[in-house]
Amino acid sequence: MNHPPLPVRILRLTGPRRRWVLDDGTGLYDLSEFLRQSGRPDDLFELAQDGWFGPEQLEAKLPRSGNTTWQPIEAGPDGLPKEGLGLPLARESVGKILALGKNFRAHAEEFHEAVPEEPLFFNKLPETLVPSGTPVKVPGWYRGRVDHEVELAVVIGLKGRDISIDDAMEYVAFYTLANDLTARSLQGSDRKLGYPWFRAKNMDGFCPLGPALVPQGYLDPNNVALTASVGSEVRQSANTSDLVVTIPEAIAYLSRHLTLHPGDLILMGTPSGVGALEHGDVVICRGEPIGTLTTPIERPESSR
Repeated sequence: MNHPPLPVRILRLTGPRRRWVLDDGTGLYDLSEFLRQSGRPDDLFELAQDGWFGPEQLEAKLPRSGNTTWQPIEAGPDGLPKEGLGLPLARESVGKILALGKNFRAHAEEFHEAVPEEPLFFNKLPETLVPSGTPVKVPGWYRGRVDHEVELAVVIGLKGRDISIDDAMEYVAFYTLANDLTARSLQGSDRKLGYPWFRAKNMDGFCPLGPALVPQGYLDPNNVALTASVGSEVRQSANTSDLVVTIPEAIAYLSRHLTLHPGDLILMGTPSGVGALEHGDVVICRGEPIGTLTTPIERPESSR
């Protein structure tokens, strides 16, 4: 596979207008204003379907290619917009979140389980989505273990059903990072009862997402180094080259059972090293060139 070009990231500002921002490595620029001046819709999925974010079209438009029509956005010390980040995708634009279980062999082994013979999927609700930097408050009634799970998230850009493995990557618009927070004790007790994992995966805020979108073509999804740290301790570290079910295989398998729509998210599974989170912990998920997804954890006295 050819190496992707230099990274491009798309961020979404918080605040009433929630403008799109482009980061091409030379600075931050107002993507929404650039689109307005170009007479293009401020709709990332429509643009992706037209190939606007493909390197063949986008590279010549970028500030780093000498285009001076972009308006700069002020950055803070961390290189991110001073106005603050919102979710890279609005909750209302996300139809469903489909997550792969046990898709790193070592993660299955740490729970003394085998990799499933068929892909194992569960779902999270769009209501669980929160942007990078948002504190996640564990409900006071829940006193069990809560775990972090760093994952590569695939953003679907085209509607499709019965998609072939060969065609599957044509349906991918963007990539981002997710932290599949899990109420592990609750998950374990529900599994023993034969119940689904739904409760353990869908507490408020249990799917931090971000910080940015990277367009298809600007990232090699088969070579993303994923890490999750709590404080200075690196707990998870792996590469997407170790995925059991690949992205094309996941898309093909899912689309046999249901229709995929633009805005659907596929979480590709977490590496080994998941661990318990306490009050005051800060989970830092990394995956370049997407960036850093940060999540402070708050647990009331009643939930500790």
